[in-house]
Amino acid sequence: MLYRFVLMLLAGLLAWPAQAVSVAFINPGRSQEIYWEAASGAMFQASKSLGLQLEIQYAERDHLRALDLVRALVARPAAQRPQYLLLSNDYGTAPEMLRLVEGSGMQVLMVFSGIHGADQRLVGPPRDKYPFWLGSLEPDAEDAGYLTAKALIEKGRQAGLTGSDGLLHVLALGGDRSTPSSAARNSGLHRALAEAPDVVLDQMVYVNWRLDTAAEKTRWLIRRHPEARLIWAGSDQIAFGAMKAWRERGGEPGRDAVFSGINTSTQAMQSIQSGELSVLAGGHFMTGAWGLVMVYDHAHGRDFRDEGLTLVRPMFTLFNPERARRFLQRFGGHELPLDFRQYSKVLNPRVKRYQFDVSVLLR
Repeated sequence: MLYRFVLMLLAGLLAWPAQAVSVAFINPGRSQEIYWEAASGAMFQASKSLGLQLEIQYAERDHLRALDLVRALVARPAAQRPQYLLLSNDYGTAPEMLRLVEGSGMQVLMVFSGIHGADQRLVGPPRDKYPFWLGSLEPDAEDAGYLTAKALIEKGRQAGLTGSDGLLHVLALGGDRSTPSSAARNSGLHRALAEAPDVVLDQMVYVNWRLDTAAEKTRWLIRRHPEARLIWAGSDQIAFGAMKAWRERGGEPGRDAVFSGINTSTQAMQSIQSGELSVLAGGHFMTGAWGLVMVYDHAHGRDFRDEGLTLVRPMFTLFNPERARRFLQRFGGHELPLDFRQYSKVLNPRVKRYQFDVSVLLR
């Protein structure tokens, strides 16, 4: 009788649904910010696809609020804390966040922005001083700057937008001087310029990621450098500011000058389709969703250690009008009809290396 009871008990336990792996993400952006809204939307779709329990809290671009949100998670009763915590090192908050999380039982994955430079020397590598810090996943921002600059130069050549000296003249508007993603995008731009002997960079300025500042600085840039017809921008909003200034002087973006941008806003996709924006790269908003794939696999016994603990991946793709149309079809609504299970190593044993590429989802 006892043997039969044990068998029944085991059968009941096996039939009981496993509790979903719980994950929290401290989103460093604003809740009404297009890029970070898209990032959260992709993460919710990934969590739904993978059966994860996800909560997202916004820091609203306030680094002190981000730290308070981490403190609040740590202060919860142990049973109510998420098993995994996704963080971004915006404003250099990660070292303090790791200190706060220590001893809480939560495991941490850095996404979007990892730990570099002096901060890295302070905290050491993942799984060392802080064993619960599993690693990081970042988009290759340098790749974004390089891809857009290369494509912009080619567009300029095709359109014959050379100056009186036979060279293509470029104006560059960077996001800022200090953040790692901005510096990396700028580095990609300069790599592409170094490969193009028929191109000269007339001037580069920084606009703090603001559309209005980009418009203001472009107004005097095009007066100072009247032969410039190629305008490289560190984001789509910067590009829109530059295009606004160009129209004010009677120009036609996409016809008498070519513009590039980075990001995947609806406005950017529509501008690529209309031809006003000539070059656009994006896809890095999926970083958090890809991070959830790694979390799912780690929670189910498949560690990503064999690929490295600090992963920097080329997540950017160039958009043409057709690819922009497909992107808006897939990502234009509130529900993203996407299946992230195909990227999991646990669910697909043949997958040996993560293929985090947004273009795959557009096929």
